[in-house]
Amino acid sequence: MKNLDAILESFPQKRILVLGDIMLDHYIWGQVERISPEAPVPVLDVQKEEYRLGGAANVALNLQALNAEVILCGVIGKDEAGKRILHLLKQHRLSEQAILDISDRPTTRKTRIGAENQQIARIDRENRFDISAQAQKQILKLVKEFLPAADAVILEDYNKGLLTANLITDIIQAAKEQKKLITVDPKQRNFFQYKGVTVFKPNYRELQQNLGVIFSDEAEFVKYAKQLRKKLACRYLVVTRGEDGLYIFSSQDKMQRIPAFTREVYDVSGAGDTVISVLTLALCSGCDISTAAEIANHAAGIVCGKKGTASVTAEEIRISYREQR
Repeated sequence: MKNLDAILESFPQKRILVLGDIMLDHYIWGQVERISPEAPVPVLDVQKEEYRLGGAANVALNLQALNAEVILCGVIGKDEAGKRILHLLKQHRLSEQAILDISDRPTTRKTRIGAENQQIARIDRENRFDISAQAQKQILKLVKEFLPAADAVILEDYNKGLLTANLITDIIQAAKEQKKLITVDPKQRNFFQYKGVTVFKPNYRELQQNLGVIFSDEAEFVKYAKQLRKKLACRYLVVTRGEDGLYIFSSQDKMQRIPAFTREVYDVSGAGDTVISVLTLALCSGCDISTAAEIANHAAGIVCGKKGTASVTAEEIRISYREQR
């Protein structure tokens, strides 16, 4: 492997454009000591409440934590949640110059309610319809404005309506014309629209859902994954499988598996954000896909040991490598 320190020390010289669904993560934590007399549900005595950047904004935070320069592009509503996101962006020293606010659309907000380190409920406030044609034009204009200075583009799709089929095609074309790395974290809608990208990174469950197949064994998984990579004409298909690690498919016939670096799992939310962030930065730094995936797996293991959406530092990655020796 190329020297780990050299790889991590190259991250601050990279600039990544993140385009995707921006969310506000709202956490309410407390204790449950009784059941409500009104209904058979727990009564939560609230002890802590906080707001964090989520979705594509959490990807931006992951990149920033590794000292990369970040351009975050997406939409928010002209509402209280949108104002909180702008405040958090300022607090974290992330620019809002590529953020588009839309008056007729609510900001995506997820409220997670937890007790005794367990999530007991989640409340979503969102609009998942496609953004308007006018908003798509404005987003494309913003992307083209900031794309020349970027080393790579991350498309972070949570199916909240930002990444429409037409916009995906236009963004990929613009990025390819400028020979930029393109990495994708997809969901169900428009899954097959991401053609010709550098890295396409679904998880195992998303792969089965979108192919309409429940894999009977490892051989069937490998067969269908190889077919998907050819269909999408992506350079690398990277499938995440939690504790089973990452699986890499490329034009080479042989599939590569990068094992997970297991530790106590506290919270898996945001682990996918960390993987796509670190994978993209490492590839931008000249790593081969196997090395990039290995570093990303170390980072994901660290994040799973933290509560809520979180990020990882270069020093934490160094420590993880030392511990796994």
